[in-house]
Amino acid sequence: MANALTKLLETRDWLLADGATGTNLFNLGLEAGDAPEMWNVDKPENIRTLYKGAVDAGSDLFLTNTFGGNASRLKLHNAVDQVHELNRVGAAIGRDIADASGRTVIVAGSVGPTGDIMSPMGTLTHKIAVEMFHEQAEGLKAGGADVLWVETISAPEEFRAAAEAFALADMPWCGTMSFDTAGRTMMGLTSTDMAKMVGKLDHQPIGYGANCGVGASDLLRTILGIAEHSGDATLISKGNAGIPKYHDGHIHYDGTPALMGDYAVLARNCGARIIGGCCGTTPEHLVAMRAALENTPKGPKPSPEDITTALGGFSSVSDGTDGAGPVRAPRRGRRKG
Repeated sequence: MANALTKLLETRDWLLADGATGTNLFNLGLEAGDAPEMWNVDKPENIRTLYKGAVDAGSDLFLTNTFGGNASRLKLHNAVDQVHELNRVGAAIGRDIADASGRTVIVAGSVGPTGDIMSPMGTLTHKIAVEMFHEQAEGLKAGGADVLWVETISAPEEFRAAAEAFALADMPWCGTMSFDTAGRTMMGLTSTDMAKMVGKLDHQPIGYGANCGVGASDLLRTILGIAEHSGDATLISKGNAGIPKYHDGHIHYDGTPALMGDYAVLARNCGARIIGGCCGTTPEHLVAMRAALENTPKGPKPSPEDITTALGGFSSVSDGTDGAGPVRAPRRGRRKG
């Protein structure tokens, strides 16, 4: 199916995605515990600033401020009846920013996890998950999103439910999972497991990969693992800007723009074609990432040692694919953050 993202990928070897949503909204005054999605209608100028920051920094693609825009999460804020409107407006603001940029910029409708545990371990059924994701997808579609983008998923059942919902909405999509427990998602999936799962989906994504996690080094190790089993699929890498540190009552990420530039180049060498940042990644980081990608020729696939030398050590000895448990690794390499 022809769509804006596929067309852009046909003309480019790599695309720069955006950075953090939460980090940048907190910098604009969002308070802990508030629902960011409410700002789509209450403070739309701040959302315009968020999107424009990514576009002005050189992003070819940005995610909408709708990560928690499903019925389960919005119920916590007494806004379950606003699912469609909050997603529609979040995408519509993005559409305006992208169309005014003077170049092709992809608006990706962000869809995060429901926050519930899928059955049989929890109470969320497949049917209800599909319904929730479908409701959100229709709002994003109505607002003008080019693609849907499910992210930070841990459970394979939830990933499959999102894919089914996006098919009902007749929308192209991308998807990333978060590998934050010794190379596994919180629900135990490894990079190999994800590649095999995606290959069996009826409604195939344009691209897939990993986001968030514990640091750029671990994320790139996951990308290498996915690449081994992904064939010619378009891979996505959205790593955090370093490691979170608690300072003066706030969480700060220690990754410098220079480190994120190195990360972006390594991500491309690992096989990723859509490269962005996650938590802690600001427009300043994105500028450095774009410059690094534009000015550095593509190199060979890096070894794990290449990654740790440039970005810092892995958080665990195993990436999960060898069946080993979560044994912590000694710190190796140099830190730039």
